[in-house]
Amino acid sequence: MALDHDMFYIGGEWVPPSSAHRFTVIGASTEEVLGTSPEGMEADVDAAVAAARRAFDDPDGWSTWAPRDRAAVMRRLADALDARSEEIARLVSSENGMPITLSRGLEGSVPSTLLRYYADLVADAPVEEHRDGLLGRPVLVRREPVGVVAAITPWNAPQTLSAGKYAPALAAGATLVIKPSPETALDAVLFAEAASEAGVPAGVVNVVPAGREVGAYLVGHPGVDKVAFTGSSAAGRSIAEVCGRLLRPVSLELGGKSAAIVLDDADLDSEAIRQEFFAATLLNNGQACFASTRILASRARYAEVVDAVSTLAGSLTVGDPLDPATHVGPLASERQRDRVEGYIAKGRSEGSRLTVGGGRPAHTDRGWYVEPTVFADVDNRQVIAQEEIFGPVLVVIPYADEHDAVRLANDSDYGLGGSVWTRDAEHGLEIARRVRTGSFGVNHYTTDPVAPFGGVKASGIGRELGPEGLAGYQQLKSVYL
Repeated sequence: MALDHDMFYIGGEWVPPSSAHRFTVIGASTEEVLGTSPEGMEADVDAAVAAARRAFDDPDGWSTWAPRDRAAVMRRLADALDARSEEIARLVSSENGMPITLSRGLEGSVPSTLLRYYADLVADAPVEEHRDGLLGRPVLVRREPVGVVAAITPWNAPQTLSAGKYAPALAAGATLVIKPSPETALDAVLFAEAASEAGVPAGVVNVVPAGREVGAYLVGHPGVDKVAFTGSSAAGRSIAEVCGRLLRPVSLELGGKSAAIVLDDADLDSEAIRQEFFAATLLNNGQACFASTRILASRARYAEVVDAVSTLAGSLTVGDPLDPATHVGPLASERQRDRVEGYIAKGRSEGSRLTVGGGRPAHTDRGWYVEPTVFADVDNRQVIAQEEIFGPVLVVIPYADEHDAVRLANDSDYGLGGSVWTRDAEHGLEIARRVRTGSFGVNHYTTDPVAPFGGVKASGIGRELGPEGLAGYQQLKSVYL
């Protein structure tokens, strides 16, 4: 049965939309209608920002609460999300094709984990710090909430990436207008229901799914104090331009074209390493911004690495995202499949050697599937080695020596993730220190809530997660006593 929603969650209530415009959400594996949602218009954004503004400016409101009191509400929200964990995981997998095993571990559990992490971080943390001034008088340094936050989230991991914004924002005392992507508008309703059940005060969290134009309106809205965005680098540049003109704080978690450096002593035959390598390169059907989709292999072991990577890609089970046996599900939309297939065609035309995949699975007659695909004999200057494909496509690039490998890893407009594969973990750490990127893995790649996550170059500005993620939603005020 289709899920049809008629209301927005604004000001702690379910309110009717300002227009009859609606989103139709199509299942990635079935190409059938999953449900519908009202489409946010400028008037709906105005209402949501006004509600967030009232909640923030209330002299007895969320921004003035003791951190431990905010933490208590956040823990209740975490409990409410846990109660919906399986429902959230299955709905996200149906919407965007994320394999259910991943969705349960990511979409179904990370949001509550982040809420509890930030609740614990701020519960007993002092809001004010006294410092002895060098000029003979003391100074009081306060950490105050940034204000109203516009949180704009994508479709590839909607619950997790949304939580990376609202969890630290709530902990800091900020209020939010969350704009989910149209492709995953349905699961956003489950979050809003959890917020209502948990007793999050009215206006502290507002949820309005909307398209790009209305998202741009939200970015420039005069009632917004900070923008937090995850998405493409192209969209991030536009948002940065607007926020720059407005002198508005902004955090941008953007695209990537990360490199997996396979050193000569790497063991690619170990099943454990194969699983870690899959997670680092093809997680979420390749729809992960940090995925190490450029495989760098020495000329001495190039043929061996190409064979190993191709064998891995060819062995993956492609199928129904709701089947726990599935490794690779469909892409999130027909448009995204067309985009990925365009890059595969470009790889062929550029003369790269297709070793596995390259088409649509023969056993599926519906769904936006693309076979896990590997290109060999790729030059790092080629389009498929430089541009983010955002699908299950890997390119294997040869390097002469380790200096050349680091050079190639850094020869990218992006700098989000990356990994190195070696039997010598200390040597891997040396390589990690030389690659210019916001995060890096040695023999695996897994983000952790305690560590800052973000990128350099075209991969973004600012950091999410860790104490640094909290700091992004705070303003510092010095009081000279």
